[in-house]
Amino acid sequence: MEPSANDLADFESSADGKPQFDFIVCGSGSSGSVVAGRLAEHPEVRVLLLEAGGDDEIPQVRTAGQWPLNLGTERDWNFRAAPGNAVNGRSVPMSMGKVLGGGSSINTMIWAWGHRSDWDYFAAESGDQAWGYDSILDVYRRVEDWHGAPDPHYRGTGGPVFVQTAPDPHPIAHAVVDGAKSLGIPTFDSHNGEMMEGPGGAAIIDLRVRDGVRQSAYRSYVHPHRAQPNLTVLPNALVIRLMMNASTVTGVEFVHGGKVYRAEAANDVVLSLGTFNTPKLLMQSGIGDCTHLQKHGIPVVQHLPGVGQNFQDHVGFDCLWECREPITPRNNGVEATYFWRSEPGLDSPDLQTCQAQFPKSSSAENTKRFNPPAASWNLFPGLVQAKSRGEIRLTGPNPHDALDIQARFLSHPDDLKAAIAAVELAREIGNSPELSSFTKREVMPGPLKGVELERFIRDAASTYWHQSGTAKMGNDAKAVVDGRLRVHGVNRLRIADASIMPRITTGNTQAPCVVIGERAADILRADHDLPVRASYAGDDLV
Repeated sequence: MEPSANDLADFESSADGKPQFDFIVCGSGSSGSVVAGRLAEHPEVRVLLLEAGGDDEIPQVRTAGQWPLNLGTERDWNFRAAPGNAVNGRSVPMSMGKVLGGGSSINTMIWAWGHRSDWDYFAAESGDQAWGYDSILDVYRRVEDWHGAPDPHYRGTGGPVFVQTAPDPHPIAHAVVDGAKSLGIPTFDSHNGEMMEGPGGAAIIDLRVRDGVRQSAYRSYVHPHRAQPNLTVLPNALVIRLMMNASTVTGVEFVHGGKVYRAEAANDVVLSLGTFNTPKLLMQSGIGDCTHLQKHGIPVVQHLPGVGQNFQDHVGFDCLWECREPITPRNNGVEATYFWRSEPGLDSPDLQTCQAQFPKSSSAENTKRFNPPAASWNLFPGLVQAKSRGEIRLTGPNPHDALDIQARFLSHPDDLKAAIAAVELAREIGNSPELSSFTKREVMPGPLKGVELERFIRDAASTYWHQSGTAKMGNDAKAVVDGRLRVHGVNRLRIADASIMPRITTGNTQAPCVVIGERAADILRADHDLPVRASYAGDDLV
């Protein structure tokens, strides 16, 4: 639903200087939609939600099985990493959602909590036990509407987040779980809960899909409030600058239809623009490393050398098998997963593999080399605790200047070792007797060893679309936000998205981003003395 010209006229600075909104949320993804929706539950609070992308009411977004059709379209920011030596000079595509719902409107809809050790690491880095696993488990129980076997210790019901284990999965999904079990990997009814407290396991995947329809964060948290007068949602609105008074953020400038508008916030501006656009807006508004900002002629508001640093992602490697018979994908086409360890001594998993019921191949080099047939299925082994770190840098001071994304996949030597272990484990499972009835032959990589296997891995390396870490939470010299998501040295500015992760979570990042949004809403409610809503009665909010 597009705003009218009169609606947009209201965003010009008011004559009496009074702010128009209490809170401005920039970005409607898995965190931003949660923040905006939770704040909108308070009828006395005026909330503005800005989204650079357009409406989500299109089949490619709403129909779960059509998610690949969004990649590379106008609903994708179409970022690309700079060519990297460790990936044989390739420039890896970095898809990110540009539509109402952000990544939650174009992703695979997998709901993965993250490991106990991840959240306890968040708590240690922030100095706040509210980020620890036991507290975060309370958040998951509060927000979930779990449709599966009752499990009150781990799962909640009645929350805004519909979750179920993939219903009626294709038999090949069960075969992957059984193949993992044959190699000694324990199996679970869900890959959340108990499985994320130990060394790993295999399970049918938990999905945010209901009757074949995607359940995005926007649809769960914001859409139910769209008719409320206290909530304004503007799609196709690109935020280009933070408005500042000394070190205090007073509002934002955004572009809609080629015209610049301004909106003011009485309380906080919340950035939920994602791991690339959040540091970009910070730096172009004068918040970042002073040397880098001065290089581009940007006046320095706050020297924060960690802005754009600490970039992390889950790196995956497509492995393919030709089918005996064509497979018709069910649900989202990705129904089985396993988490395991590249070395026996690890106390938590550092590898994850998802199985796709179609011939996914993210590498043009390996597609050309192996020529996979159309009737194929995929295992996508990946590194969920890679040691490589990248960075995000500006190429210029203007909003439409491209970003310099130095992903540095596989630049740490330990990551190549883990990748070899991940691919070899995937080959064992893919070639196991449990999957033989679905398999005509292994297509790639086949029995490669040594230099040839390393070549395959470097050519295969691609993103799991879990970009994180570029405005990390903590109290060290490279931290950007504190435990209450306040930007260090800047007033009335918070960040709530995957960029605040000090370390990427284990597994798909949608669920942790929802939790980050919930924590942000809890914190804002407490810091601004907003009354507890009925849906929160009895909960410890902070």
